[in-house]
Amino acid sequence: MLQIELWKRVVIWGLVALGLLLALPNAFYTRVETSNDARTALETGASAGGLEEQAGLWPSFLPSGLVNLGLDLRGGAHLLAEVQVSDVYETRIKAMWPEVLTLLREERGRIGTFRLQESDAADELRIRLNEKPDMAAEAAALVRGLSRPVVSLTGAGASDIEVTVEGADVVIRLSEAERLAMDQRTVAQALEIIRRRIDEVGTREPTIQRQGADRILIQVPGIGSAAELKEIIGTTAQLTFQPVVTRTTNGDMPPGPGNELLPSMDEEGVFYILEQAAVVTGEELVDAQPAFDQNGRPAVNFRFDPTGARRFGNYTAENIGSPFAIVLDNEVISAPVIQSHIPGGSGIITGNFTVEESTNLAVLLRAGALPAGLEFLEERTIGPELGADSIEAGKIACIVAGVAVLVFMFLSYGTFGVFANIALLVNVGLIFGLLSLIGATLTLPGIAGIVLTIGMAVDANVLVFERIREETKTARGPARAIELGYEKAMSAIIDANITTFITAVILYVMGSGPVRGFAITLGLGILTSVFTAFFVTRLLVAMWFERRRPKTLEV
Repeated sequence: MLQIELWKRVVIWGLVALGLLLALPNAFYTRVETSNDARTALETGASAGGLEEQAGLWPSFLPSGLVNLGLDLRGGAHLLAEVQVSDVYETRIKAMWPEVLTLLREERGRIGTFRLQESDAADELRIRLNEKPDMAAEAAALVRGLSRPVVSLTGAGASDIEVTVEGADVVIRLSEAERLAMDQRTVAQALEIIRRRIDEVGTREPTIQRQGADRILIQVPGIGSAAELKEIIGTTAQLTFQPVVTRTTNGDMPPGPGNELLPSMDEEGVFYILEQAAVVTGEELVDAQPAFDQNGRPAVNFRFDPTGARRFGNYTAENIGSPFAIVLDNEVISAPVIQSHIPGGSGIITGNFTVEESTNLAVLLRAGALPAGLEFLEERTIGPELGADSIEAGKIACIVAGVAVLVFMFLSYGTFGVFANIALLVNVGLIFGLLSLIGATLTLPGIAGIVLTIGMAVDANVLVFERIREETKTARGPARAIELGYEKAMSAIIDANITTFITAVILYVMGSGPVRGFAITLGLGILTSVFTAFFVTRLLVAMWFERRRPKTLEV
């Protein structure tokens, strides 16, 4: 007999209700999106003016997940950036100077005095022996002892530096293998930091992909302009803590070897001569949060990792009474005097910030510093008009396809066609519920996948109903015919959908961007179609049969 246990019915209707509930926010897209943005702003500490009212546009007890609209539907910004990988060579080679200095000082009795020379090439260190130029080869051998193996598969067995002798000068350069390895690391790090920055500021589902050796494609839906996107990702936010040599109002004063001259961010006309070798950098930050100082002014609290905390604590213990510069993007935010030992690796950055500026600075510091500059080769702002037309065309396609299928099923199978049509509507709702649950992005190919799913969704019902028609001629009664119809159609339905699902998986794994969007909607549509055909439609038929108890079936 056609029997479905009570617990199965509860589970089926429960899943249907849950799926439709998850899909519900998409019917009120603008209202829910405004509410979500307002709640996010309130959570980040933004001023509440008007935000609380916007946050209340959608009840907090209801799901608020939305199907994100892709760049082709919503408009947004498109950038193609080239990472200036050569920028990191200079930073890397200059970071070696304190280590080289310590090593050669220990051997001063043997090699004599030395000094760091200015060099035409930014990515090399040139050290001149003053008293014993004939000991340059010996000094070079000592420096070679600082070399390390290149950390890459292609550079296995190679050293990271090349040390040569030119007269009385010892010249240190990065090896070619180390440069290639650094190029790979730099682009990978820049890509990850860009992704983290864009996610931090609340944009939805960006497309960030590496293209070629040193280029990154960035597409962000919902951003007003390419300039706005460049402002978000183009800020380097390179934070360093550097010893102060002196303070001056002379911007033309030569800083001397190993030092640099940087302007003050707050005090116009004031400059600081700093040691180039930073004690701690922003790379060792593990957290940064907007806060207020003891005078109630906006500031940023920071905390270092264990390595940074130890170096920061040791330096402050050894330099009490000395000024210490906090440098952001080659500008001195502040240069406080170290009053006491600062253990624990935490502190506060103060300056003439607004609340918004301190919040943005904390975001940038948490995201990390871009390892190299970006040159934007291509930038486009895609307006929402194209997306509006695409959405309208997609709606028309879905409506036409849906109505055609509904009419065909009703004319072909009568009452059973009505059950299939109800299942089809549930199916579309479940697709949007799942897309909302996983936070998927809907693009034009994704809409095509939904339209295709609508056309394919009734395939399983057609197979079942045709099998039921055949069984009514030989089966003992209508209940048995329905049972046999579902049982005998199952293998054909599973085979057909498994092959299509495998295709969707291959498209998802091998494809990218819009192709993946099509694969996701197609794959989810297959799962929901099988569920609605085998469970929802069957349950509807069972409930109808229990109430009507027909002697014959009109399928």
